[in-house]
Amino acid sequence: MLTWIDRLPLYLLVAVALTLGLAPFAPEPHVWEKLKMLAAGNLTRTIDIFDLVLHAAPWVLLLAKLWRMSLGRGGAAG
Repeated sequence: MLTWIDRLPLYLLVAVALTLGLAPFAPEPHVWEKLKMLAAGNLTRTIDIFDLVLHAAPWVLLLAKLWRMSLGRGGAAG
């Protein structure tokens, strides 16, 4: 079921997490701003929720890939 994650190259997930996952970089990463809004209970607008999902998805995929690799199911590191 999760074999599609195994087929994704690790370097690609790292690159996407560092670019889309953190963009825009100034004044602070967007995902960090949205996580702070979520913790404060201010994440109520639909566009903000979409923004959080968009910027957090690469990090979730990267963590899933690393988890699968740690279990010995993730294939090669490249």
